[in-house]
Amino acid sequence: MDQLSIYLPGILLAYSIFLVGVASPGPNILAIIGTSMSVDRKSGVSLALGVAVGSLTWGVLAASGLSALLAKYASALMFIKVAGGVYLLWLAYKSFKSAASAYDLEVKKLGQKYRSPLRYALSGYTVQMTNPKAALAWIATISLGLQPGSPIWVSAAIVLGIFVLSTVIHTLYAIAFSTSFMVAAYSRARRYIQATLGVFFAVAGLKLLTDRS
Repeated sequence: MDQLSIYLPGILLAYSIFLVGVASPGPNILAIIGTSMSVDRKSGVSLALGVAVGSLTWGVLAASGLSALLAKYASALMFIKVAGGVYLLWLAYKSFKSAASAYDLEVKKLGQKYRSPLRYALSGYTVQMTNPKAALAWIATISLGLQPGSPIWVSAAIVLGIFVLSTVIHTLYAIAFSTSFMVAAYSRARRYIQATLGVFFAVAGLKLLTDRS
């Protein structure tokens, strides 16, 4: 229980950063939305599952790499936090810029109709694994949750928890955006959503940059 009380706040903060990040559409989510709108719900869900597995892959790579680095060089956490904090502030800037702009969702469709669900899943995996922002996002997320000397179960809790969240949320994107109502509703609320995300990213980024623990 003592260990749980020590590491749980960091784990929950990592989950929060992921949830906020996934609310801001990137290449992966725009592909899911575009496929659900242009092809069908089943194809969008398959694509979403591929993206979730790609997220798991990045998570395992980031967690294992950072854990190994921190085990050897505990002071490296400071540099990792600086990199993660700068990235989160950049996301805050992008969110505020999006909130100030007039554009709507610029979605894209991956592939054509009659492709198999497996091929859509592979496409989703490829989109996620070729997205460098996914790696940066995971570094920022892991650095928020880890502390020097963190046991392996902390990394596992972050990665597996976010994999579950990724699977659920990306699938919900595919289901929701297969309806015209949701597309219209998001377009109306987009500026408010992006402004809120900008505030959250800015606060989290500053927390990383000022945290010396």
